[in-house]
Order: sequence, then structure tokens, then C-alpha cells
Amino acid sequence: MLFLKSSTIPIATMQNKVFNTYPVVNANIASTTMTKALNEVARMAKSGNPGYACFVNAHVSVMTKKNSALKKAINSATFAFPDGMPVYLVGHYLFGQNNQKISGPDFLQKTFEDKDFRALNHYFYGGQEETLELLIKELNQKYPGCNIVGSESPPFRTLSEEEEEQALDKMINAKAQIIWIGLGAPKQELWMQKNTKKLNSSILLGVGAAFDFHSGSLNRAPAIMQKIGMEWLHRLLQEPGRLWKRYLVTNSLFVYYTFIDTIKLSFKKMTK
Repeated sequence: MLFLKSSTIPIATMQNKVFNTYPVVNANIASTTMTKALNEVARMAKSGNPGYACFVNAHVSVMTKKNSALKKAINSATFAFPDGMPVYLVGHYLFGQNNQKISGPDFLQKTFEDKDFRALNHYFYGGQEETLELLIKELNQKYPGCNIVGSESPPFRTLSEEEEEQALDKMINAKAQIIWIGLGAPKQELWMQKNTKKLNSSILLGVGAAFDFHSGSLNRAPAIMQKIGMEWLHRLLQEPGRLWKRYLVTNSLFVYYTFIDTIKLSFKKMTK
């Protein structure tokens, strides 16, 4: 198999160079394992180092083709982890990386399974009010000793500057070390990029549908479907009206863009 060379992103576009990266469409994805990712986020949270992490799936990577602001937000992140099997597989098989899939829901679960990690100051921002209430209840029941210092469900509209500042003040006053963002893509990525400097003692984690899964508001695919990369089909069957375009059209575009990029990179390698 032809392995292509991964790269390390220049300082101007990557705040933290702990992990090498590989390109997926227009997104620079961190090549690492779940354990190493957890350890690095925990280290940053404990030491008060600010930053933010994006969890990039095939849909989000395709969005970067037409959304330059999203592309910038992902490639300016401290970390951009491979949230789906397709993004992970590009790194593992095309670039020969010893990496793992690191999805937002899995990352949240692994965090709260660790007693030291869950004892840090956690804050949840995004989702519906009832979802947040269920999420916090579930986490407290499953993981005794988790330290959740606040949560907020913002309105589903553009916030005024005053409302945004009030939301940030709550997080700062709560001394949040880890702020979980569940606003959905691309809103959460843009929000984190905009506010990471203001929240300069917190690490922000944009985990998308993780709130819904761990609150029980949405059923996650069985483990076997996750393992073989068919989690998207389970979600499509749950919400066909909302997700058919994302998974049927976007996944096709992902395959097309990856194929074209592979040819370009292979040609470039052969002509060196």
C-alpha cells in the first residue's frame, strides 16, 4: 500500500503541535490515540492552558470546501480529532498513521469515567434545557464525584453582544476548566474560535450530538455498527428527514474529494 506523508501544521494555523496532522479534504486532523488525546486535554485543563478542540467527521470536513470560516476555525484549533470512521480511515490507511477514531461522544464518556478527570470543573453550553437537565442527571448517576459547575442552553437565534458576554461571564465566574460545547457544526467551531481567548483558563470541546446521546434524548448506534463505520446509517434511520442529505450526498462528496486528493498527493510524491 502506498502511504503518503503526514505533515505538521505551521504555528500560524495550529496552536498546539503535540500531534502530527494529516489532511482530510480541507481539514488538518490530529494523528493520535484516544489515550494520548485524553491525557493532553487533561494536562491543559489542570494547568489552565486555554485552547479548543474540534471533532471532525466526514460531513464537517466536506463543509470546509465551501465554508472558509469553518475551515479556518478547524485549522486554528488546538486539536482537530477524527470524529468519524471515514476521517480516521484516511489517516490510518492512506497516510499509514497509528491513530484511532476519537469521537465527541466517546471522548465525553472516557473523560467522566476517569475519577480525576471528572473532578475538574466542567461546564455545558448548548442543546435544549431539558437535554442538559437529563445529561447532568445521567452523568451524576453513572459517575459519582463528577464536578459540574454550570450549564446553559442558549436560545436558537443569534445572540446580542450583551447576551454573549453574559454567557461568557457565567463560565468565567464558575471557574470552568473544561467547557463542553453542543451547538452543532459549524456554529460550535466558530463559537469556540471566537471566544477561546476570552475564556483564557479553559479548554473548549465541541462535541456536537454528545449531549443528546449521553442524556438519552437520542439513541446511539450499537457498538458493532460504530466499529464497522455504519453509525451514520443508524442516525439516518432515526432522523431521515433531517439527515438524508448529510449522509447520502455529503458522504458521496467525501469519497470524491478524498479520491481526487489521493491522486494529487500521489502524483506530487512521484514527481519529487
